[in-house]
Parts: sequence; structure tokens; C-alpha cells
Amino acid sequence: MHRLIQADLNRYTGDCAGWKSLRRGFRDPGFRFMYAFRQACLHRKYTLRGLFFRFLVTRYFWKYGFQISLKTPIGEGLYIGHIGSIIINSNSSIGRNCNLSPGVTIGQTNRGEKMGCPRIGDRVWFGTNSVVVGRITIGSNVLIAPGAFVNFDVPDNSIVIGNPAKVIPSAEATAGYIENILA
Repeated sequence: MHRLIQADLNRYTGDCAGWKSLRRGFRDPGFRFMYAFRQACLHRKYTLRGLFFRFLVTRYFWKYGFQISLKTPIGEGLYIGHIGSIIINSNSSIGRNCNLSPGVTIGQTNRGEKMGCPRIGDRVWFGTNSVVVGRITIGSNVLIAPGAFVNFDVPDNSIVIGNPAKVIPSAEATAGYIENILA
């Protein structure tokens, strides 16, 4: 099994070895989508496997509401918590071991000094209905609270809360939120 898929599986099941773990992972729609996503990215577009996994990604897009382009660079260990609308611009990038909740939007700003898409660090937890837009950088070990609107750079080890958002420094920002990380 490919390392990216192993890391994703470990986030869902706490174990990445064996068929039993893989079978358990496929019960979760988030892992099902990520498995098809990783396989579609690993295989060339016009091969039989490539077409099959792209078909699955499109099917899951409509079934679960996950709008994540195959062009989006996503680090290992992405965890999608629940079924629901998740929108990620293809020009953004997401680091390792991040969590996405329903209603999350990671999008583009089309004008102004922050025109562009976000760069997300490692171990970032996105709460329900949080919005991150613009050419900004979100550091590592960051918790973005539910309903937060973020359009500014966020340093490492922070909690972002509110609308308008404010940053609270915290060394333990994602402790208890991001688990089962493959070392």
C-alpha cells in the first residue's frame, strides 16, 4: 500500500497494516473518498485505473459533497470527519495530518493585496463552517474554531476563533483533536 494511503488509513482506524484495517477504513466515507483521491492522483489520467478512480472521485463528490480537485496538493494523513460540503480551491495546498469538518471552505480571493489561495501547514484542525481565504499562510499546530473567518496569516501554535477572527497563542492548540499520526 502506498505511504499516503497508509497515513490516511492510520488517521481513520489507528492502524495501517492489513486487510482488516483497510476494510474498517472503507466503512468511513471520508477514507473512501481519500482512497479514491490518492489512487486517482497516483495513476495516469487515461489509463483504465486512472479513469476508474477519477469516476469514483466524481461520484463521491456528488454523493458526499467533497469538492476537492485532484490538482490540490494534500499532505499525508488528511482526515475528513463527516459527510457535508467541503470546498477546497485547487490552487491551495494542505500540509500533513489535517482535519476537515463539514462546511469548511478553503478558497481564493480575487482582488486586493491578499489575492490568491491559502497555504496550510501541518496538524491544522478546521472546525465546522470555518472559512479560510486569500493568499495567506496558516502555520502548523493550528486550531481554527467553528465559524471562524480567516483572511490573514496565522502563526504556528495558535487557536483562531470568531468572526472577525482573533488569534490566541497556544502550544497545545490541537492536542486531543488530531490523533493517530503515522510517524
